[in-house]
Amino acid sequence: MHDDRDLVEARLKRVLNERIRPALHPDSVPLEVAVWHAPDEPVPVAEGLAATPEPIAVGDAWGAPWGTSWFTVTGTVPERWAGRTVEALLDLGFDEDMPGFQCEGLVYLPDGTPVKGLNPRNQWVRVGAPVKGGERVRLHVEAASNPVILGRHPFQPTRLGDKETAGNDPLYRLTRMDLAVFDETVWQLVMDLEVLGELMHELPVDGARRYEVLRAVNRALDAVDLQDVNGTAAAARAELTGVLSAPAVPSAHRVSAVGHAHIDSAWLWPLRETVRKVARTASNMTALLEDEPDFVFAMSQAQQWAWIKEHRPEVWAKVTKAVASGRFVPAGGMWVESDTNMPGSEAMARQFVHGKRFFIDEFGVDNEEVWLPDTFGFAAGLPQIIKAAGSKRLLTQKISWSQTNTFPHHTFLWEGLDGTRIFTHFPPVDTYNCSMTGGELAHAARNFKDKGVARHSLAPTGWGDGGGGTTREMVAKAARVRDLEGSPAVTWETPAAFFAKAEAEYPHPPVWAGELYLELHRATLTSQAKTKQGNRRSEHLLREAELWAATAAVRAGAPYPYAQLDRIWKTVLLHQFHDILPGSSIAWVHREARRTYELVAEELNAVIDTAQRALAGDASGGTLVFNGAPHARRGVPAGGAARPEAGVRTSAGERDGGGYVLDNGLLRVEVDARGLIVSVHDVAADRETVAPGQVAGLLQLHPDFPNKWDAWDVDEFYRNTGTDLTEADEVSLADGSVRVRRSFGSSSVTQVFTLSGRRLDIDTEVDWHETEKFLKLAFPLDVHADRYASESQYGHVFRATHTNTSWEAAKFEACNHRFVHVEEPGWGVALVNDSTYGHDVTRTAGDAGTTTTVRVSLLRAPRFPDPETDQGVHRFRHALVPGATIGDAVREGYVVNLPERRVPGDAEVAPLVTVDDDAVVVTAVKLADDESGDVIVRFHESRGGRARATLTPGFPVAQVVETDLLERPTAEPRRHDGPVPLTLRPFELVTLRLKRA
Repeated sequence: MHDDRDLVEARLKRVLNERIRPALHPDSVPLEVAVWHAPDEPVPVAEGLAATPEPIAVGDAWGAPWGTSWFTVTGTVPERWAGRTVEALLDLGFDEDMPGFQCEGLVYLPDGTPVKGLNPRNQWVRVGAPVKGGERVRLHVEAASNPVILGRHPFQPTRLGDKETAGNDPLYRLTRMDLAVFDETVWQLVMDLEVLGELMHELPVDGARRYEVLRAVNRALDAVDLQDVNGTAAAARAELTGVLSAPAVPSAHRVSAVGHAHIDSAWLWPLRETVRKVARTASNMTALLEDEPDFVFAMSQAQQWAWIKEHRPEVWAKVTKAVASGRFVPAGGMWVESDTNMPGSEAMARQFVHGKRFFIDEFGVDNEEVWLPDTFGFAAGLPQIIKAAGSKRLLTQKISWSQTNTFPHHTFLWEGLDGTRIFTHFPPVDTYNCSMTGGELAHAARNFKDKGVARHSLAPTGWGDGGGGTTREMVAKAARVRDLEGSPAVTWETPAAFFAKAEAEYPHPPVWAGELYLELHRATLTSQAKTKQGNRRSEHLLREAELWAATAAVRAGAPYPYAQLDRIWKTVLLHQFHDILPGSSIAWVHREARRTYELVAEELNAVIDTAQRALAGDASGGTLVFNGAPHARRGVPAGGAARPEAGVRTSAGERDGGGYVLDNGLLRVEVDARGLIVSVHDVAADRETVAPGQVAGLLQLHPDFPNKWDAWDVDEFYRNTGTDLTEADEVSLADGSVRVRRSFGSSSVTQVFTLSGRRLDIDTEVDWHETEKFLKLAFPLDVHADRYASESQYGHVFRATHTNTSWEAAKFEACNHRFVHVEEPGWGVALVNDSTYGHDVTRTAGDAGTTTTVRVSLLRAPRFPDPETDQGVHRFRHALVPGATIGDAVREGYVVNLPERRVPGDAEVAPLVTVDDDAVVVTAVKLADDESGDVIVRFHESRGGRARATLTPGFPVAQVVETDLLERPTAEPRRHDGPVPLTLRPFELVTLRLKRA
């Protein structure tokens, strides 16, 4: 037989597009339309419904950027349609290729009952099935005219990303507002032909199945009368029954479809718009659940559920009913799908505390699955945190975006830095917006790397990023491939059901140890510096607020601000969402974040001040220093207050050849006439820190124009060119510190070098007005090291300084928390910071030996999605610590991030708890969330070794019990009226509840 594949496939494409799909709605009548434009921000539903609209016609423009328009559509169902299925077709001006990224709507009945959401792939509203004829129809649409930020020519700078700069010109035109007959048979024919057409393209050309499908499709097209599609659709479907009923082969890959709508809590839209996106999507999904008995939908991010409850009670009522049925599934157990690289230890823990507790309190659901499809890599501390929260499984997809290396597994055990292992799955479908196409399903089966030992994978199914969710078309396609020859077998299932099957069939999966590094989006560790500073400072203020409020409650009977701290924690956790903290959102989001962090700081400083004054005693009795760090310093105990011991004095003088010398007997630092550090001498070790012939504290400026994803990416070629900023406008001595001022491009920078004990503090202020540039701060160190340590959650990870393999070479920009540490046997150097995360470490060799260069990333200037990213004044603090061990790095990192607080008073404050080994770091001291008054203490081994220590409560304790992160017992209570012995494994995390006597 002649090969006519191309002919039939082309025929199918044209007939579907030009004849069959247009016959879905064979008869229609226009609706009358009126509109009321809300004058500013969105209004409550009742106000929108009560407003008086003005007439508007199809073809008219509407929708200023970020505006809200309330459309009222009215009409009458024609009598001739009696017995038919009728839908309202409401096209607000959609581009079908951009679901979630443009205008959207939520449809209401006149009484305020939500019906469903409208988006480019979901433009219909069922009116009746069947109708009687003559019914009056009245619907209201709350329409959001969100601008397209990521358009068909992506990454172009735009002022549309902030309401303050977006202008008022209408963005959309009404395209269709009709009542129409819906032909169910034609719609089913479309689904049949789409599924078979997509299947054909994935089947082997030399296989019989492909030709069976091809011939059946050709016969079906023969059966269609192109002038009477509606009258012949049933006959065409009959020609396809045989090929659609052929069962899948026994070895077919098994796909668990989970209805999903990945909704970024902020990204190319502000937080307030996400509140509405969630309501629209949830309305769509509850409606789809009512129509499709096999369908299952999972929604993550407790914050988004809380938004529905708070802002859309009418939608919440439908959601809670659907949850009770078991098919609308709370997923993930986190407050938001946060970044996992940059959040600190306690913040990462609280993501699970607040997320899981919300689902437990509202629905009695305790998730064992962590749902993080779109996060930009995963820190090695996460498995231990997941386990400590009572969960045991992880799903993500993003690692498939890595540009250099292909991850070797899809189902595996992920081992964290402490040895904890978590059952993990990467969906081989390689998207968290699966739409059930034949191409996606075939890719999942071909791509699955665990063939022969496992056969199940998961497919998050539905339009996402900007929401929308699963469509009736996706459900219809899934039904056809439930058991279809040539296709993976698809079943709608909950995440828990999938994981149960996956674990049962694969009892001994491979192990991946260490971080899951995403070889992409590395610049998210630097973009939007003020957002990152706000996060870091909020985390440490929350630590202090809990510590001092708990101390004041126990010591002085002061009230503990439970509700206030709970609210602030949730605010900080929200802003750790994986497009806010990483700096990849529009200008509006980061403008609001800066203001939010300012308010958080005001509140927390007030909580801290109130607690400390309650503890300090007589304000006329001198000055106390409160030490919120987990280590004693200058005689002040960790978590206590006292009068400090005198510090080390620094001498300062001129340097031969120009510049200045700082010396405090511990370090001797030379700054040359250019304002560059040429020597940092460790006096005790008689060891030079700066590599021979090199200078430290060096600012380096690189061009920064990645191939795409401007705010997200820095491509390795940025290193090919750069400028060392060596020219100084001023080098001077002031108050025992060296002050250096430079100017470059349109910007200027001031650095101040100060000795503080064994630290050289470097304070940097940059007035930044560059575009598409990357600013680094470099420290070439005279250290021979093949690896270095970066602080992460509850410990640190090691990364190579070399590039032996493509895996090491790909990590040319990485994340640290408070420190980076490099070491050769017997001597090391730490570089600590107060608010930066991105860095790189390289090594070079020469006649004078190996140089290990640590560079911290200070600022970038991408133009998308915020064209003014990082413009303005920024302040950073770093410190170089020569002769530092890992323990020194941990301690100095806390010192820089938790400065002493001076309070008038005479009553020295004893810590609530003390630990006699500095390797054991206390990360939280607080009162129990259940308001029992019990004291919660969380700590971990911080150096990567074994620790034996004693924890001594500073108050009477009746009982000690080990708990999980949610403060639920994990062991039998122990009676204690004194010190508590501790034995910790490397990086082990422990939470204790101390019941007060």
